[in-house]
Amino acid sequence: MFPEVLAVLLGRIPDRSPARVPGWRAAALPDRVYPVLVRDPSADVPGILLTGVTAAEWDVLDAYEEDLYDLLRLPLDGGGHAWTYVAPDGADTPAEPWSAEEFAGRHLPAYVAECRVWRAEFADRSAAS
Repeated sequence: MFPEVLAVLLGRIPDRSPARVPGWRAAALPDRVYPVLVRDPSADVPGILLTGVTAAEWDVLDAYEEDLYDLLRLPLDGGGHAWTYVAPDGADTPAEPWSAEEFAGRHLPAYVAECRVWRAEFADRSAAS
């Protein structure tokens, strides 16, 4: 959702537009500052739809998200679909809501710094293989 994170991970900011995913909500993960999407028929989670992401960029995003999430194609409010990282089926469902505003205000600069370290390590691993 945050262009600062995309710029560090991908080296650019893909085209972005607001989107909503019905039937899902953003939940706070224990001991982490970032969220996970969990099924909730009464919810409607806002997000950002990225377009024009290359195969190489998907590889980076998939590596970054690791095994914490499943990648699902979800319907968007108003039509269309998007590939979205969500909580795996059968995972414990966090109850606490996650706030993008709180994340941006309290955690974003440190998170971007962590992303920068991860991206450099990823580049080193990729160059070695």
